[in-house]
Amino acid sequence: MSTPRAIDLRTRGTQHGFIRRMVSPGDIGERLKPFIFLDYVAGQVAPGTGFGFHPHSGIATLAYQVNADIAYEDTTGQKGVVKASGLEWMRAGGGNWHQGSLHPHADSVMGFQLWVSLPPALEDGPPECRYVAPKQVPQVVNVRVLLGSWGGATNPIPAPSPMVYLDVVLEAGETWTFQPPPRHTVGWAMVYAGRARICSEELEGELVVLDESDGAFSVEALKPCRVLVGCAEKHPYALVLGRYLVHANAGSLAKGEANIRAIGQQLRQQGRL
Repeated sequence: MSTPRAIDLRTRGTQHGFIRRMVSPGDIGERLKPFIFLDYVAGQVAPGTGFGFHPHSGIATLAYQVNADIAYEDTTGQKGVVKASGLEWMRAGGGNWHQGSLHPHADSVMGFQLWVSLPPALEDGPPECRYVAPKQVPQVVNVRVLLGSWGGATNPIPAPSPMVYLDVVLEAGETWTFQPPPRHTVGWAMVYAGRARICSEELEGELVVLDESDGAFSVEALKPCRVLVGCAEKHPYALVLGRYLVHANAGSLAKGEANIRAIGQQLRQQGRL
């Protein structure tokens, strides 16, 4: 039996308008890799608020909006709308551009943008975009499986390395215990709605980094709550940073920069930038 987990770090992130940056590659993303970036999108936004065409390479992004539709377009040729609680996955590989806008179902939106680092076999490869409808996101009782496998269910998005990413919904007084797979020594959790106790610490609106082990931990709901949970095998490569780009080495970064410049030039010639 593995030793139960402990909390090593707590954070409320940094606020940028209606976005709260919980993790970035220049801070605790180095410790949580392959989870290197997490934005919490929460607050009142006008319909159509979003981001125009912008590039990525070396990473994959996953957008998960609980109560807003996402209108999307990417330079693999795909365009459409992901309904609220569905998933927008963009594995940028060697370079891709995308854009998106939010169309809320409520006065205040709630959702997340996650970046994960790619292993060398994928970071220079072709882009892959997948858009998962709400009913296609696996759910086991009160747990939605956003990436990877849990409780006998597997998300249709092929995770680029061993990882699990969950959205857990609990009623007051419920306790949920999570046992990560073996070697998933990277672990974190965020109580983004309500209040809960994790590893004996009470949390509300905070993200916690767990100690590096594959031990179990429990979430006890002190109020009705929602909790994001992530675990993974540690990404054993460096994080070499560019703007919107994260690679494992400088040579790969340079390739990604060249590719996205070329795609950007095509967008300008088409009058889309």
